[in-house]
Amino acid sequence: MPLRAELCSVFGVFCDFVCLTRRLVLHWTQRGAERAKREVLMAGAKRNIDFTRGSIVGSIVAFSMPIVFGELLQNLYNSVDAFVVGNFAGKTALAAVTVGGVISNMVVMFFNGMSVGANVTISKAFGRSNLDELRRKVRVAFTFSLLLGVTFSLLGIAFTPQLLRLAGTQAEYYAEALTYLRIYLAGLMFTVIYNNAAGILRAVGDSRTPFLILALACGVNIVLDVAFTGVLRLGVTGVALATVFSQGLSTVLAYRAIAVGQGTHCIDFGELFREGGETVREILGVGMAAGVQSALIGLSNIFVTRYMNLFSTASVAGIGVAQRIDRFVILPAKSFGITMTTFVSQNLGAGRDERVREGVKQCLLTALGVTLSLSALVYIFAHACVTLFNQDPEVVAVGAAMVRVLALAFWVMAVREVLLGYLRGYGKSFLPMLLSLIGMIGVRQAYLAATLLTARPQIQHLYFCYPIGWGATTLLLFGYYLLVRKQFSRREADLV
Repeated sequence: MPLRAELCSVFGVFCDFVCLTRRLVLHWTQRGAERAKREVLMAGAKRNIDFTRGSIVGSIVAFSMPIVFGELLQNLYNSVDAFVVGNFAGKTALAAVTVGGVISNMVVMFFNGMSVGANVTISKAFGRSNLDELRRKVRVAFTFSLLLGVTFSLLGIAFTPQLLRLAGTQAEYYAEALTYLRIYLAGLMFTVIYNNAAGILRAVGDSRTPFLILALACGVNIVLDVAFTGVLRLGVTGVALATVFSQGLSTVLAYRAIAVGQGTHCIDFGELFREGGETVREILGVGMAAGVQSALIGLSNIFVTRYMNLFSTASVAGIGVAQRIDRFVILPAKSFGITMTTFVSQNLGAGRDERVREGVKQCLLTALGVTLSLSALVYIFAHACVTLFNQDPEVVAVGAAMVRVLALAFWVMAVREVLLGYLRGYGKSFLPMLLSLIGMIGVRQAYLAATLLTARPQIQHLYFCYPIGWGATTLLLFGYYLLVRKQFSRREADLV
């Protein structure tokens, strides 16, 4: 296929970095060499943000905004799918995309979490201004993500029917859900590679490039969605194909950005297997816990979907719309959490512990301000937001009711994401994973089982299970945050 040929060609290109290495050769003294390394490190991304110096608030906002818009565009992939099929293919297709989206999101969440490991590892190398170490870790991290992406794409295709049965998919829209999910998971490798590539770029302070790549890919996705589904009437097949194609494009562009920006090729299986063991262990040490946490929360959402299927197809569609609106509102909080991880990692690498304490305060206040403002708007315009996706009265009623419940608790998510970002930046990911699983899976599933496994289940309990899970997780994480802060404060006192 032309796309495969293009990928092979691009992945085989070694970027010309003679102009960058020349700067290093010009400096013969040790001091000059170190300065040259810093210049080369930054040459590929002039707009990169160094969190170890300058205004804390300004750098947090400047770094977070492209991530916010990038996350917005990434969320548009599934939301545009829902918008197009909801308006052109009807409520059964919308229900199919809803269930398929919950399942695919579980897998994507795992690799989003895994990318935190690469972010932390590479951020520390960047903070130490070690160019050789940085390039080596970039190559290992990117190659490892390629290997994982291909593996999980194959597994996803094979186990699509089992995943749909696990979600309790109704017979009315099972066939459409099977088609959508199988095509989507076939392109999973592009999502995996891109998310890790975006993590690499953000680790060196470049949040602008991932945003620009997503802007282009999302535009392509929207055009193809409308063309395949609105014009060619391909239904869920069309939106799935459009998503896979646009994600493939984003992967190619991300590869090129890293290769040019860091002056190195990104794929080297020989280096991965010969010398990459330590880097992979470091990535997995942080990333695996974050990935498992995200994936298990995604798995919990699949069981929530089983409870959703106790109600009508229109109710499933309405809840699906509310879930999509939820992702848009909380994305600034998630973006500030990503920023916090990079901020903490860079400053730890540079030995600037004092900036970490001030940074978490400023990041939390900013995240709360933005989230509360968005929550108020969504609460007021809940009905109008839902009607963008579908005009069926039952769909709108269920979706708007759930949105208003969630809007009252979005601020809790802001606190949770900043705390998670802080802890991951310190390399603390295993215990936060367990605490998150207790809150988002244990507490939430216990609540659902107690309220919905009855003779006359009420759909309102599905609305409240999300805030209850958020609140339980945030309380547990806050306790651990206080403990970690105390430990590192004691360590600083001992050093003095």
